[in-house]
Amino acid sequence: MTPDASAHIDVAATPQRVFDLVSSLRGLGECAEEYSGGKWLGASGPFVGARFRGINKRGWRMWPTTSTVTDCSVGRFAFEVKSLGLAVSRWQYDIEETADGCRVTESTWDRRPGWYVPLTVLATGVKDRAVTNQRNIEATLRRLKHAAESV
Repeated sequence: MTPDASAHIDVAATPQRVFDLVSSLRGLGECAEEYSGGKWLGASGPFVGARFRGINKRGWRMWPTTSTVTDCSVGRFAFEVKSLGLAVSRWQYDIEETADGCRVTESTWDRRPGWYVPLTVLATGVKDRAVTNQRNIEATLRRLKHAAESV
């Protein structure tokens, strides 16, 4: 299935370095546009099946989510997101080694039921989630590149 938003960037850092950043709740929170951090639930770090509570912010709006890690390797980190118990999205970071470091592709799939969309527009202030996520991904990847290359 084609993602609703996706972009990639080349990073002059090892795939391990990038994986460590995107799989760290703090590291991802420092790079992401809306996600501002979280806390592992019953786990001390990432692994397939691990869950975390995330806090998302946009302007004065703030909303929590609960996510479950579905992929956790140096080549891919991904998680399914729920809000109020409903599936709302999937986020995925694919990390491919290149001659000069790696290429990182961030993608997301909108999983919200149609009836739930108007409620999320009120909660987040985002009318066109695909367009906003595309911009967010591009900003996140620029920050991720800077963080990974600043070691």
